[in-house]
Amino acid sequence: MSIVDLRSDTVTQPSAAMREAMMAAPLGDDVFGDDPSVNTLQAELAERLGFEAALFMPTGTQSNLCALMSHCQRGDEYLVGQYAHTYRWEGGGAAVLGSIQPQPIAHAPDGSLPLDEIEAQIKPDDAHFARTRLLALENTIGGKVLPMGYLAAASALAQRRGLARHLDGARLFNAAVAVAQRGEAADAHAAARAICGHFDSVSVCFSKGLGAPVGSVLCGSREFITRAHRWRKMTGGGLRQAGLLAAAARYALHHHVERLAQDHALAQRLADGLAAVPGLAVEAPQTNIVFADVSAPGKAQGLLPFLKSRGVLATGLYRLRFVTHLDVDAAGVDRAIAATREYFAA
Repeated sequence: MSIVDLRSDTVTQPSAAMREAMMAAPLGDDVFGDDPSVNTLQAELAERLGFEAALFMPTGTQSNLCALMSHCQRGDEYLVGQYAHTYRWEGGGAAVLGSIQPQPIAHAPDGSLPLDEIEAQIKPDDAHFARTRLLALENTIGGKVLPMGYLAAASALAQRRGLARHLDGARLFNAAVAVAQRGEAADAHAAARAICGHFDSVSVCFSKGLGAPVGSVLCGSREFITRAHRWRKMTGGGLRQAGLLAAAARYALHHHVERLAQDHALAQRLADGLAAVPGLAVEAPQTNIVFADVSAPGKAQGLLPFLKSRGVLATGLYRLRFVTHLDVDAAGVDRAIAATREYFAA
């Protein structure tokens, strides 16, 4: 039985063309700064997003960690969403390794952090408090796209209060594709640059919907990236012939951005199908992530095992979550809908 894997967009496999690009990549030693494939990716992404410099990292968790520790010192604080990846899903690295205190803030229904709450959580200059230094946002957040007007307002607030601004853009290009589809930018690349214009640093993941096997890139000023490079080394990220991985990311940048619209369309197809199943309450997706809650009594516990028995994989850590990606097609989505319908009909 073939598997329809909707657990995450991290499960994607490199395409044949991406593998060819990896094998053909010119290589060097990145610790010496002479891997041409890494250098090309860093320079190209920085220019495309409007930054001075960039740094290739093995993971988005390391990229975010190095960003937080480059912005903040021991005893500093960053403001962050209660469900943001940098706070909830990265092992407490900023606190444990950077001695940086997180100040979580509850999200509004659209995924944003209310501006009045951000303002209220900025600490006064007093020895009793950690020093508030950074606002960290995430886009997309739970598959939701932060509105462009909100990004401008939150950025202006942070600047007015002397805070640096970091974006966890693990799914930056999903947000950009959605912004472009709404007619708010000429295309996804223009939208991504506009989003990034509100931040001092941005971490972009290539191993999710963009389909690369490994890798994230941290973008910022030259001085910021110099600091981040030191933190990357200290956190175990001295890289050698990393061009094999950078070539995959660069291939994704050139070939897999616009196609994210297909994932968004499949997520909508999935949501529409699941919404018609009695016993499920489905949240309308904005990008490639579909959340659903089981409302039928006694049906929640057995759903995921049943779907697995039908060759459909999903997750349900706190809600049911289905994620579309380049290795899922319309037939796979329809199988997931049919299996779910079968379970609730029993």
